[in-house]
Amino acid sequence: MNLNEIESKMNAALDNLDKRYMNIRAGRANPSMLNGIMVDYYGNPTPIQSVANINVPEAKQLIIKPYDVSCLKEIERAINEANIGIAPTNNGEIIILNIPNLTEDTRKEYVKQAKAQAEEAKVAIRNIRQDANNEVKNAKLPEDEEKSSLDDIQELTNKYNKLVDEKEKEKEAELMEI
Repeated sequence: MNLNEIESKMNAALDNLDKRYMNIRAGRANPSMLNGIMVDYYGNPTPIQSVANINVPEAKQLIIKPYDVSCLKEIERAINEANIGIAPTNNGEIIILNIPNLTEDTRKEYVKQAKAQAEEAKVAIRNIRQDANNEVKNAKLPEDEEKSSLDDIQELTNKYNKLVDEKEKEKEAELMEI
C-alpha cells in the first residue's frame, strides 16, 4: 500500500464524516436533511429526491413538490416514518416542512452526535494506519526504509486527525450558533 492509497482511504473517511454531518441539522433548512428517506413509489422504495423537487424558500422552511401529485401521501408518510422531528404540512399540491428553532438541550444532543461521529472517523483513520503499518512491517524492508515509511504513515494520520478535529469544531460552532 503506497502513501497515495493510504491518503485516499483517509480522505474517504473524511468525506464520510462530511456526509454524516449533513444529516445533523443546525436549525436551518437544508435539502440534505431528507437524505436517506425512502418513499414507497408504486411498490418500490425510492429516494425522496427522485420523486420530488425540494426547495428552500426561507432559512427555516423546505418545500417538497412531487413530480407526480398522486404520491403526495406516500411522501408525507415517509417523512413521518423517518422521524426527523419535523411534522409535514400537506396542502394537496406540496408538502411544507417548517424547521423549528432548536432548544439548548437539542443543540447539546446534536453536538454529542457530532463528537461521536468525529470519533468514529478517527477510529477509521487509525484502522487505516494500523493496516498500512502491518503491511510495511510484513514487507521485510531494510530497517531505515521501514522506519521512514512508518513515520510517513504517522504523519498522514496526524494530518487527518487534525482535519477531523477542525471539522468537529466547525460543526459544533454551527450547532451552537443561535
